[in-house]
Amino acid sequence: MELWILFGVFTLLLVIGTPVAFCLGIASLATVLYMGLPPIVVFQQINSGMNAFAMIAIPLFIYAGDLMVRGGIADRLIRFAASLVGHLRGGLGQVNILASTFFGGVSGSAIADASAVGGIMIPQMAARGYGRDYAVNVTVNAAIIALLLPPSHNMIIYSIAAGGSVSVADLFTAGIIPGLLLMAALMITAWIVAVRRGYPAGVFPGFATVLAYLLAASPGIVLIAIIFGGVRSGVFTATESSCVALLYALGITVFAYRSLKWRDFLEATLAAVRTTAMVLLVIGCASAFGWLMAFLQVPQATISLMRAVSDNPIIILLMINILLLILGTFMDMAPMVIICTPIFLPVVTAFGVSPLQFGIVLILNAGIGLNTPPVGSVLFVGCAVGKISIGEAMKTIWPFLGASVVVLLLVTYVPALSLWLPSLFHH
Repeated sequence: MELWILFGVFTLLLVIGTPVAFCLGIASLATVLYMGLPPIVVFQQINSGMNAFAMIAIPLFIYAGDLMVRGGIADRLIRFAASLVGHLRGGLGQVNILASTFFGGVSGSAIADASAVGGIMIPQMAARGYGRDYAVNVTVNAAIIALLLPPSHNMIIYSIAAGGSVSVADLFTAGIIPGLLLMAALMITAWIVAVRRGYPAGVFPGFATVLAYLLAASPGIVLIAIIFGGVRSGVFTATESSCVALLYALGITVFAYRSLKWRDFLEATLAAVRTTAMVLLVIGCASAFGWLMAFLQVPQATISLMRAVSDNPIIILLMINILLLILGTFMDMAPMVIICTPIFLPVVTAFGVSPLQFGIVLILNAGIGLNTPPVGSVLFVGCAVGKISIGEAMKTIWPFLGASVVVLLLVTYVPALSLWLPSLFHH
């Protein structure tokens, strides 16, 4: 009966439009009261969920990414991407995807990526005759590449949800090949759609221009190397790397580019505070929800249920992917990672799947969910920037979602895609 109350209250509140953090918190409180436990248990779990030291990295990376957007680093990365791939068919779509990949390695946030790159690229694409639906769909699907590249905030959340047993440095490394594979799949899809729609090709500006734009964008690219190289080499932790990223972003935008004005600094600070408050509230409430599921032995029941269906790891992984894709349509990413990790991680490890590989599979599933209604936050941002309805975007988004699902299946069934690169650092 406890599980019926936990999931029933959560689902009911979600259906009537209650913010997801309150859905999780109220469902947890209702279940605890029914069980006769003191309500303080819920608040203790919320506090402990938000109180992890590694969580400090998330607001600092958010802050650093916002400073870089306002300080002009995103503009320079887009110009460099345009010089490399703008001459291809449907060139602005290719620029959008490559720029999202570059910026994802700086921000680690899909929403920041869609907002920053989309805010610049979608109006340009619309002005040059590209369909707004195409511009939005390219933007929102390319934005989820950021989730697979360092400094992905959600990899840090997954590491914490896994009890700290999975190294953040290994997760950062494991996501690189899947992230680049997703970039390639989306670029091919964007090219095919552009050919069918008759979108134009640009003109290659010459190697001298490419070099000039590379030099202008190099501070942003160097930050990617600093974050990954520092964490991977052990020079600093993920938390310390977020401090380095923030100081570096301030130094570049204030002293090198001299493009960050005092007003921009204040707005970035307030935006980071608001985002951090929302993210931590969701994480705290999801931690209480996850603790209750562990207390009620949901992971053990899930393993038994799946073993009753099949002992074939291929079938089990397919079932988990389908469940995660369904959950992603109505659950935001952070709570999904926190809740699903303790449920499915014991299941996949029981079938011989590496926790490292499962982390990438889980994050990619949740990322695809960010582009599917009714709770597709990245899709909402893209449609707001592109000034089209969710319905218009959904009519033509399927080739891009299909490319993402193909990459998901490859990462699920080809472990080397996520495990080979980390293995090189352990020899």
